[in-house]
Amino acid sequence: MLRAVAICVIVLLDQATKSWVQGCLLHGERIVVAPGFFDLRYVRNTGAAWGLLTGWRLLLIGFSVAMLALLLRRRRELFGGWRGGNTAWVLLMAGIAGNLIDRVRLGYVVDFLDFYHRDWHFPAFNVADSAICIGIGLYLLSQFLNRAHVSQRQQE
Repeated sequence: MLRAVAICVIVLLDQATKSWVQGCLLHGERIVVAPGFFDLRYVRNTGAAWGLLTGWRLLLIGFSVAMLALLLRRRRELFGGWRGGNTAWVLLMAGIAGNLIDRVRLGYVVDFLDFYHRDWHFPAFNVADSAICIGIGLYLLSQFLNRAHVSQRQQE
């Protein structure tokens, strides 16, 4: 039950921030927050991460639904045996769901967090993207630490 509540809270935060951006900014408009470093900028992303697969909306919707189903079906196997597994799973579920809602409802994902320095620009992202990246990072870190632990035990 707690996992479901956490997923809902993250999805609601994601959707609320996207709604706020859409209500306050025109497409492409920005608010400078930290000059030379960070802006809020309304971007419509019709692709996946970094604009990959632009125009493949149905494929991205299908992939998102498949990933949600996989994560639901294999939660215990993939995330149940380690500390932080529930957190990683919740973040992945919420992030995928948040962006899926946009793809289905709007036909694109609303991005607005825009970090840059001089000519370097990190692609704009949102709360859902952050949840996905942190969830993947936790999962990869757990796999690395688990392998290191297994390797150490085998040497003893």
